[in-house]
Amino acid sequence: MTLTIFLAVLIGSILLRLPVAFALLLSSIALMIHLDMFSADILTQSLINGVDNSTLLAIPFFLVAGEVMASGGLSQRIVRLASAHFGHFKGGLGYVAIFTSVLLAGLSGSAVADAAALVSILYPMMKGAKYPEAPSMGLLASGGIIAPVIPPSIPLILVGVAGGISIKNLFLGGIVPGLLMGLTLIIVWRLIVAKGTVETQPKATKLEKRAALKDGIWALFLPLIIIVGIRFGVFTPTEAAVVAAVYAITISTFVYKELTWKRFYHILLGAGKATAMVMFLVGSAMVAAWLITVAQLPQQLSELLNPLIDSPRALMAVIMLLVLLIGMVMDLSPTILILVPLLMPVVKLAGIDPTYFGLMFVINCSIGLLTPPVGTVLNVVCGVAKVQISTAVKGVLPFIAAYILLLGIFVIFPSIITVPLAIMIG
Repeated sequence: MTLTIFLAVLIGSILLRLPVAFALLLSSIALMIHLDMFSADILTQSLINGVDNSTLLAIPFFLVAGEVMASGGLSQRIVRLASAHFGHFKGGLGYVAIFTSVLLAGLSGSAVADAAALVSILYPMMKGAKYPEAPSMGLLASGGIIAPVIPPSIPLILVGVAGGISIKNLFLGGIVPGLLMGLTLIIVWRLIVAKGTVETQPKATKLEKRAALKDGIWALFLPLIIIVGIRFGVFTPTEAAVVAAVYAITISTFVYKELTWKRFYHILLGAGKATAMVMFLVGSAMVAAWLITVAQLPQQLSELLNPLIDSPRALMAVIMLLVLLIGMVMDLSPTILILVPLLMPVVKLAGIDPTYFGLMFVINCSIGLLTPPVGTVLNVVCGVAKVQISTAVKGVLPFIAAYILLLGIFVIFPSIITVPLAIMIG
């Protein structure tokens, strides 16, 4: 009954198009009334305590770092570097997009920002070279969703906070699956371009390659600094966010000299607004998570899933299918903040590695960013490129299928993620 009340109010509020944060608060209030423990003071205090976490400070700094990179010339130089080395292959601009998406993922951690950057820079080039429109849009959108998996990643921070998982482990564990997502895109794109004819760029000379590397080397240092710093304990993930922001501002201002005070003001304003929205959502989710625990909803859920507790792979398959379906109608952050606290006790009871589960959850939710009707990244790329949503949906389907296949491989062979993670942690 308790689980039914919580889900009914939550789903009903979302169907009424209330913001997810308010839907979470309403479902929490419904639970408090049902449990005969409603108190405005407790509700307010829980909301404040939900965001009273130093780890969440990483979010505004990573947001600033990502926006500075886009406005300060770092993203453009990465595209230029990739184009110099891969642009001459058949379908070369597609490989440039994939290489760039992996590198940008190690800079910003935002799928929307990365996808928008990829489309704004590369789509006009692909269109000018007469690349097929639908597959090109599908590739650019699919490349953008690598960002939540490779560190630094805001969704990984949210999973760590919501599930009590080490963010350092999540960051280090996301590198291999993120790279495999890039490899998956390469395979699918190669199959696509093998069937048709597309223009190729002239092969860059050694001098042009060296010039592109020299110009883009400062951008390449950032993900290296973050990963090495976290791996060897030089700084925490939160401190890494500050380092990333300061580094991006310094390089954009004093090396590339493209960041103006006016742009920086708008970056801070945008990051502040985005942080406020995320923090309110996190606070509301933490209220719901606390009441979920008090109402013993995980125990009720574990009873429903009890037949699968002794089979971790089957349990993961069912959870991944559930998350995939929910991801089609709900955005990434709310899905994380609602489901992770509910599922984590069940996952631990089944003996599934929490870090592995967190990474799988984020990968799955990222696929949801491509699927209609919500498909945040899909809508963003269509808006930036001014392309019909139906065209983008047609183009993205082969890449979604490949990602789901990769997700299934991770379910069957979890060691693909857990073994490299164990090596990286040391």
